[in-house]
Amino acid sequence: MDNAGSHAGPGTGTATGSDPDTGAADGTGLGTPGTGTGTNVTMKVNTRMHLSTGGPPAAAPAPPLAIRLALPVDAPAIAAVHLASRQATMPYLPPQRRTHDEVTRWIREIVLPQCHTVVAARGAEILGYASVRGELLDQLYLRPDVLRAGIGSRLLAAARRHRPAGLSLHVFQLNTRARAFYAHHGFRVMATDDGSGNMENLPQLTLRWTPATAPVPPRGTP
Repeated sequence: MDNAGSHAGPGTGTATGSDPDTGAADGTGLGTPGTGTGTNVTMKVNTRMHLSTGGPPAAAPAPPLAIRLALPVDAPAIAAVHLASRQATMPYLPPQRRTHDEVTRWIREIVLPQCHTVVAARGAEILGYASVRGELLDQLYLRPDVLRAGIGSRLLAAARRHRPAGLSLHVFQLNTRARAFYAHHGFRVMATDDGSGNMENLPQLTLRWTPATAPVPPRGTP
């Protein structure tokens, strides 16, 4: 994966850690038709509403975005985010060979037990996730249709709260979007390599964020 941790970028498809396919580190609504008089009653009610309000009823507000701990039941949705993000944001990677079921099993049996994982959820929808293993931001992926909405920044903030002393990650050099995202959030390049250590054989960077320390006031000052 590329992330945030290994080869990708949030929302940009940012993720780090080992991908189940490559082993590299780098993230209906169904309606039922009315029957009989029930449909007619609905139509009459709607007609009266249009006459009285001058328009259709206001749509219900979207559920607020929540950052919460991932649960095993979230694994299929997290896997879908992972696959879609990599495909959309890292076209230079080899084609994904793992099925959704295989990636779901990897999330449930490897990622969730070994990492501190949070998801960005709007109601029942999972829009992105981030996983931290030790001080490594191992995964950070967003669904491609929610990029540039601030969700990646909120996931990263949650990861920092979990590891306030600092975070490291790996990112492919080709992943310019992720690199820009992490640079914006204070990550700095600590090391480079030629890609011989990852299965994609792509050069990558190691980035590090360390919180700034406030200056210590001299003794005796108020």
